[in-house]
Amino acid sequence: MTIPSKYDASQVEDKWYDYWMKNNYFHSTPDDREPYTIVIPPPNVTGVLHMGHMLNNTIQDVLIRRARLLGKNACWVPGTDHASIATEAKVVAKLKEQGISKNDLTREEFLQHAFDWKDEYGGKILEQLKKLGASCDWERTAFTMDPEMSESVIKVFVDLYNKGLIYRGYRMVNWDPEAKTTLSDEEVIHEERQGNLYYLKYKIEGSEDTLTIATTRPETIFGDTAICINPNDERFTHLKGKKAIVPLCGRIIPIIEDEYVDVEFGTGCLKVTPAHDENDKNLGDKHKLEVIDIFNDDASLNSFGLHYQGKDRFVVRTEISKELEEKGFLVKTEVHTNKVGTSERTKAVIEPRLSDQWFLKMKDLAKPAIDAVLGEDAEINLYPKKFENTYRHWMENVRDWNISRQLWWGQQIPAYFYGDGKEDFVVAENIDDAVVLAQEKTKNTALSASDLTQDEDALDTWFSSWLWPMSVFDGIRNPENEEIKYYYPTNDLVTGPDILFFWVARMIVAGYEYKGEKPFNNVYLTGLVRDKQRRKMSKSLGNSPDALKLIDDYGADGVRVGLLLSSAAGNDLMFEEDLCQQGKGFANKIWNAFRLIKGWEVDVTLPQPETSKSGLVWYEAKFQKTLAEIEDHFSKYRLSDALMAIYKLINDDFSSWLLEIVKPAYQQPIDKRTFDAIIEVLENNLKVLHPFMPFLTEDIWQYIADRTPEEALIIAKYPVIKDFDAKIIEDFEFATGVVSGIRTIRKDKNISFKDAVELFVIDNDKSSKEFDAVIQKLTNTSIINYVIEKVEGASFRVKSNEYFVPISIENIDVEAEIKKLEAELKRAEGFLFGITKKLSNERFVSNAPEQVIVIERKKEADTVAKIETIKSSLNSLQ
Repeated sequence: MTIPSKYDASQVEDKWYDYWMKNNYFHSTPDDREPYTIVIPPPNVTGVLHMGHMLNNTIQDVLIRRARLLGKNACWVPGTDHASIATEAKVVAKLKEQGISKNDLTREEFLQHAFDWKDEYGGKILEQLKKLGASCDWERTAFTMDPEMSESVIKVFVDLYNKGLIYRGYRMVNWDPEAKTTLSDEEVIHEERQGNLYYLKYKIEGSEDTLTIATTRPETIFGDTAICINPNDERFTHLKGKKAIVPLCGRIIPIIEDEYVDVEFGTGCLKVTPAHDENDKNLGDKHKLEVIDIFNDDASLNSFGLHYQGKDRFVVRTEISKELEEKGFLVKTEVHTNKVGTSERTKAVIEPRLSDQWFLKMKDLAKPAIDAVLGEDAEINLYPKKFENTYRHWMENVRDWNISRQLWWGQQIPAYFYGDGKEDFVVAENIDDAVVLAQEKTKNTALSASDLTQDEDALDTWFSSWLWPMSVFDGIRNPENEEIKYYYPTNDLVTGPDILFFWVARMIVAGYEYKGEKPFNNVYLTGLVRDKQRRKMSKSLGNSPDALKLIDDYGADGVRVGLLLSSAAGNDLMFEEDLCQQGKGFANKIWNAFRLIKGWEVDVTLPQPETSKSGLVWYEAKFQKTLAEIEDHFSKYRLSDALMAIYKLINDDFSSWLLEIVKPAYQQPIDKRTFDAIIEVLENNLKVLHPFMPFLTEDIWQYIADRTPEEALIIAKYPVIKDFDAKIIEDFEFATGVVSGIRTIRKDKNISFKDAVELFVIDNDKSSKEFDAVIQKLTNTSIINYVIEKVEGASFRVKSNEYFVPISIENIDVEAEIKKLEAELKRAEGFLFGITKKLSNERFVSNAPEQVIVIERKKEADTVAKIETIKSSLNSLQ
């Protein structure tokens, strides 16, 4: 085969990915091997590949490919998440462009549009992952809305309801007015924002007295149903038992007393709006207050907002403050900073809202999941461990999970209403079962499916993905099937710390509830990808490079190396394209080393030189030492360190040292024994590098020899760790110090490599002479003489040993040496001129501290001596 002169990733990557796919290397079925399983954190079906995905999936692919090489039955399950809020928003927007309103469609019609959208645009990210080299078992690709996945979700809902863990409650929830759905507490981001604090005056019924309250939300006065004072606050004793009049709307509301009011905060009077604040709701329940909801589902005001009806809450806030001021109700306004809840998905400001919703009781369910990670006999490891504190905080303070969403895209809640009452419903896996349950509950055997109405709401997306490690192996519907028993629990989960609670913790909860065991052994939490300014990479900031363009520019292997070199476990990575360039350069260096080896002519009659033998013995020891380091790094999920160890091994030890040691003289052949050994070394290097740079390594592997599909690198056998002689490595490092010393003298004295030099050694260290022949070959040293006294010539030290290289004019490129010395002389004379000028300045000498003068005079003396030495050297050459 003709080996191309350059490595061209664009010509290689599709070829080998197609080859791997064609030979079904990625597919796994249960057998007698040890399984190694990863389930992909399912990206949103709406998504495209970004830098976070690139990092996360590169790490997963490294782990999977390594497991494959270690002889394990590697199974990496891919898939996508239906992402209810994000996807429904995109479908609604697309329909709007076509002049179609969601409200004009039936649920079935809307879902058809949503599935059409998913078929057209969804899953693009999985195709993009193939470009990265992701070796997923694509035959197992799952989608959280696949029929069997949905069936599992519904089955779990019914089971948890029957266990008394799911309930329906009228609660204050987080309302996203843009997506028009509730959100769980974890989907709300609390941001500090600057706004205003409005001081409003309320009249007291039947008198000229007033009271003042402070609020950040003047538009909510239309929902006020009481004013609350602290019974111990003497300032307001005169208000007890009286009533206040709400500005603008004139509604009369009671003044109630409760120690909940902080006497020190604000004005000491609190407006109570039970429909729009959780604390107010608790007060309202306690004092049996009226609840007035003033908002529509898009956060515009309803009829309770009077003349502001139909206007957005923020528009009303501006307009009502002006009206309140004009009518004398606004006392003053102050700038005020407070925390505002925003939707993680839509970024809309959250509105607290009372609503009938479905909740899952989490406290008892969380207990096994807490012990699994934090208990004395913890079974699940988080890497890095610092995230255990975050996990502990969330899980020990867990609240009931609001699992219903006011959406159509998702699994529809399997609750069926048969009457008008809030409790007139049954929960069942399907309509037929629901009819039977409804008949039993009502004692009415005449009830039929047409009398039942299914709850309109869908389940939270996370209620689907929390089953992922089980549902992808059909472990909910068929808990004893062969695959769930073989692949579960999975081995490693690679994800971001931002979904440690949303997804990771909930999967652990579900695992113990439905399999009685952990869903995975280890959780590797990657950092966020940031730019040089430490900003999180995002489309909105415009600082996130196009992932596919990076692959086009640097090759998938180059990008993988660039990402991993900058990524320590759990720490944010500062991504720079230069690192991808470094990865591309590394690929080229390996390619050139391979071409050098394949360019050697082999002579079977030649004996193996001692230098080659010594070099190969050393490299085997160094390889084994590095292999043990790599294993240690992998055991601690330090993939960046593992890659760096391989990088140094191949870049430095293999390319810069071993190949130079064994390389035959110019236009001379190499002996077969050395050549075969070097090929074996190269193949072992490719095996350890393959998980990180799969395309390059497979390409070189296939060029080395004709291989059958059974001999492909992707399924080759990983090198086995063996004992090694650390003394050989130590002795070689000493020898490299000697080589570097001689090379420095050659460079400093302009001695051509073709001119042999002699080396004299005072061996104070009693160093090993194992690599003397190697030193001679790499430095063109004719002889190494061991002596007991110093020898005239250039010298250097390595540890306690002293080395001398006699310099004769015949060895030196006289013209180049004169040119170099003249440049040095010019620099030294310029430096001396500056010092002399400074020391001749009486003002400087009289004002400078004595120590400064001493230092300057020493510089002057040293420079004068240096000039004399340079002049002497020049005289000897002329």
